[in-house]
Amino acid sequence: MPTWRLLLEYDGTLYVGWQRQPRGTSIQGRIEAALAQVLGGEAVVVHGSGRTDAGVHALGQVASFRATTVRSDRAIRMGLNSLLPRDIACRAAFRVSDAFDALSTPHSKRYAYRILDTGERSPLRERFTWHTRGVLDVPAMQAGARHLVGSWDFESFRAGGCSAATSLRTVRALEICRVDDEVRVEIEGDGFLRHMVRIVVGTLVQVGQGRIEPEAVARIRDARDRSLAGRTAPAAGLCLLWVDYAGADAPL
Repeated sequence: MPTWRLLLEYDGTLYVGWQRQPRGTSIQGRIEAALAQVLGGEAVVVHGSGRTDAGVHALGQVASFRATTVRSDRAIRMGLNSLLPRDIACRAAFRVSDAFDALSTPHSKRYAYRILDTGERSPLRERFTWHTRGVLDVPAMQAGARHLVGSWDFESFRAGGCSAATSLRTVRALEICRVDDEVRVEIEGDGFLRHMVRIVVGTLVQVGQGRIEPEAVARIRDARDRSLAGRTAPAAGLCLLWVDYAGADAPL
């Protein structure tokens, strides 16, 4: 059974998230239904690199599946794009080693979060940004973010219901900059806890608003207490940029 790698882009606004749920439409469910048609009725299970939550977007979600039906790379990609709704697209599809598993083998992931912090709200960006009131202090946010780069226990930034066995994670980069009337936060790491990125953003927004000092981020981190961190930022501003497999996903 050949193994396939998919590169997917989607607007997650109308979905319950990546993973199939008892109620509501998921990205995974849409992909699997379309693949069944492309593969002539063969049902497959598609594994994503992670479970993006309801309302979260992806520019570079990676997924994999195994199938017995023979199809070309082009047939898989074009077949999916002809069947998927307009808010989901397959950017690439190709055969990979049978050892590849999109869920279990990622080396690094990078997310971006967009915050609209100046002027009035923007209806055209409503699906993709968090509109906050008051101009954020970006240098203060950058100073606070430095306390989260490295290998730490991120228990303070873990949402309830997280099933991860440990809250130890490594953040390789946490960059914040202003782009016109938006503040962009990008975070890269070896993996993330449930809502971790959104809680980190919510905490750094409090720093940018002057509600907590940048140095307080280190104390929040070390306390291992979720109640001390900021609110969970809305899902709309979050986008999975890319997933790196350190060459394990090379095409055959």
